[in-house]
Amino acid sequence: MIELSKQLKAMTQLQIGFLIYPGVVQLDVMGAYQVLAFPPNTQVHLIWKTLTPLVSNEGLTLTPTATFVDCPPLDLICVPGGGLGQIEAMKDSEILDFLQQQSETAQYVTSVCTGSMILAAAGLLQGYKATCHWAFRDQLTMLGVEVMPQRVVIDRNRITGAGVTSGIDFGLTLVGLLCGEEVAKMAQLMMEYMPEPPFNAGKPETAGEEVVQPFMQLGKPMLDAFLAQTEETVSQLQLKS
Repeated sequence: MIELSKQLKAMTQLQIGFLIYPGVVQLDVMGAYQVLAFPPNTQVHLIWKTLTPLVSNEGLTLTPTATFVDCPPLDLICVPGGGLGQIEAMKDSEILDFLQQQSETAQYVTSVCTGSMILAAAGLLQGYKATCHWAFRDQLTMLGVEVMPQRVVIDRNRITGAGVTSGIDFGLTLVGLLCGEEVAKMAQLMMEYMPEPPFNAGKPETAGEEVVQPFMQLGKPMLDAFLAQTEETVSQLQLKS
């Protein structure tokens, strides 16, 4: 253990950045953030256009720590998903340009939940396997991505997590890649991450139609809004190709 601590302290500082934006889903950010902030050799940034606090989809105030202009070159860039605010993010040229710029030098280009749709809008997931929240897999496919129904998908230097809570699994996977399996296990131990959900309803196959159908009806306005933007993004990507 002492030897491992010495190794960690000797490791090169890693720059990790989470894109945040108005309406981002807070747990998409914070699940992975909690894990990736554990190793002592990581510096984690919350990145937006300005340093003005913004409000998440759930109403939590988040304060950016770096802007697009002063953000250092990142070893890992992560894009979380969002509520309706994500629709604006998918067509925001400043966001898309920033992601394209960072992806040129980043060791890993990553996302959680529907953040993969923003990466795809930036042209950064076409030709890769990826995942997202189960309700948006068809839309991610429309964007030219080979969608895999898995919790975490690794395809070369693209690493994507599925729906919201997968950010923890995603984060542990990345810590394992960046710092080694022992460090990832320590992070898991620190978090006491051993999920035992009270209901077996975390995916449609186990939730049952009596839960899935009301959920889909409740979420229909959001799904339709996302679909309209996805179709617009597909058209824009086709014009560029």
